[in-house]
Amino acid sequence: MDSQRHVLDQGKGRIVLTKAQKWGSSGFTLIELVIAIVIMMIAASFGLPVITDWIQNSQIRTAAENVVNGLQTARMEAVRSTTPVEFTLLNPGATGGTGWQVSVVRTGAIVQTKPDGEGSANAILTASPAGATTVTFSGLGRRTANASGSDMTQIDVDSAGLSAADSRDLRVTISAGGEIRMCDPNVSDTGDPRSC
Repeated sequence: MDSQRHVLDQGKGRIVLTKAQKWGSSGFTLIELVIAIVIMMIAASFGLPVITDWIQNSQIRTAAENVVNGLQTARMEAVRSTTPVEFTLLNPGATGGTGWQVSVVRTGAIVQTKPDGEGSANAILTASPAGATTVTFSGLGRRTANASGSDMTQIDVDSAGLSAADSRDLRVTISAGGEIRMCDPNVSDTGDPRSC
């Protein structure tokens, strides 16, 4: 035991377990820290508008993809059950009014519902022709006349949070044969697959 104490004890003339003196400085000075914060704030102020536009355009794409998914759900349910199924926009034209419902025409049974604003708080859906809110798919998957007579053929998706120049609007089209397609109405080249 004495030998262990002797090994762990402080030797003559040696400093044990004390901080060694450093000649250089470590860390940041206050001035360096302030300069770094100012540079980060300037960089963030330039990047913030771009990030905001990107988020708004992502909401447009999310809303358009949700509409396409809802339409495909309605069409597939119509084919699966060989009975007419309708897709209805719940609150078109309102900011964040991206909700929809898929239901069986004969029974009124709701197949699927998506609430307003989910993932797309600033998106606006505009159906064509004006006033149309419903599209019905037959048991063969084709677009067919619905009870209200307002057969929706396209849905434009825009954002209330962006100017027209910054917005990347999208359009969802529903053909008479039941084909559902998302396209970009601002692309004019007919050879471009994004064009409407």
